[in-house]
Amino acid sequence: MHPLEPPNTHYLLHAVGWIELGNLVEAKTELAQIGPAFQMHPDVLEVRWLICAEEKKWDEGLQVARALLHSAPDRASGWLHQAYAMRRATNGGLRQAWEVLLPAFERFPRVELIAYNLSCYACQMGELEAARVWLKRALGLGNKDRVRQRALEDPDMEPLWNEIREG
Repeated sequence: MHPLEPPNTHYLLHAVGWIELGNLVEAKTELAQIGPAFQMHPDVLEVRWLICAEEKKWDEGLQVARALLHSAPDRASGWLHQAYAMRRATNGGLRQAWEVLLPAFERFPRVELIAYNLSCYACQMGELEAARVWLKRALGLGNKDRVRQRALEDPDMEPLWNEIREG
C-alpha cells in the first residue's frame, strides 16, 4: 500500500491528538476526512483500533484488527490487537485469544509483547507452567526489569506474583 500523504497524514495526526486528549468524537471526525482510498490503510486502521479499544467496542475492534492483519500481515500489532479484542469480544474469550496469538510468535519471535501476552493468557487459563515459559521468553526478549515490573502490576499475572517477586 502506498504511504499516506498530506492532507491524509494531517487528519491522521489530528485524530491521534484527539485520542490523547480523550476526545474520541473529534478523533473519528478527523479519520472520516481521510480519503476513501486510504480508509483501509494500516496506519488508519491502527488509529481506528485505538478508538475501538478506548470505547471498549470489542466486536468492532476485532473486525478492525482483522482488516489490519489483512492489509499488513507483517505488523505484529495486528496480531496483538486481534488477540486483545478476541479476548473481550462477544464470542471470544481467553482460549480464543490464545489461539489467534500463538501463531504470531512464530512470525515475530523477537516481539516481547507477544510472549508476554501469551504468558498472561496462559496464567488466566490456569496453565501456570506454560505461563512461566512464556514469561521467561518475554524476560529474555525485553528489558528484564521493565517486564518484571509490568507483570507485578498486571492482574492477569497475579497467580505468579510471588514467583516473579522472588525471581
